Amino acid sequence: MTEPWKPTDPGVLRLPSGRLVRGRGLRHPLPEGPTPTYAVYLLGRQPPEVPWAADWLRWPDFRLPSDRARAEEMLRDVWARTATERVELACGGGRGRTGTALACLAVLDGVRPEEAVAYVREHYDRHAVETPWQRRYVRRFAEPRAQGLSGRSSAQGGGVGG
Repeated sequence: MTEPWKPTDPGVLRLPSGRLVRGRGLRHPLPEGPTPTYAVYLLGRQPPEVPWAADWLRWPDFRLPSDRARAEEMLRDVWARTATERVELACGGGRGRTGTALACLAVLDGVRPEEAVAYVREHYDRHAVETPWQRRYVRRFAEPRAQGLSGRSSAQGGGVGG
């Protein structure tokens, strides 16, 4: 297991379960201290190369992810990785897209969707999640989708019940 983030490290959000994840803005210098072991960059264009494992989720500034199914898959993977890795989520400024993704992680961690934005604003950045559609995305993040929209049926794990 990798040494985890410290809760006092810059940009680190402690989820209710105790898992730690770092959010940051790529326009700001890399914080001192440990580097991520894995990162997801939420940008409208390809991110710069980094010396750690990283993925890119196409997500234009002030908007929503271009591929919502891939976004959900990646955020579920990020949440799982936070149990054993130093994971970073980052966009240009570190507030809108990063805050939205952190709020989705909070939902995965057990925070009620309608409370997740407030949770991230209280524990990460008071300006996180910048637009009404980002707030709506968080509220609807873990809702089951109708078959055909997600490509998975309830029997395949895409919905509730069965």
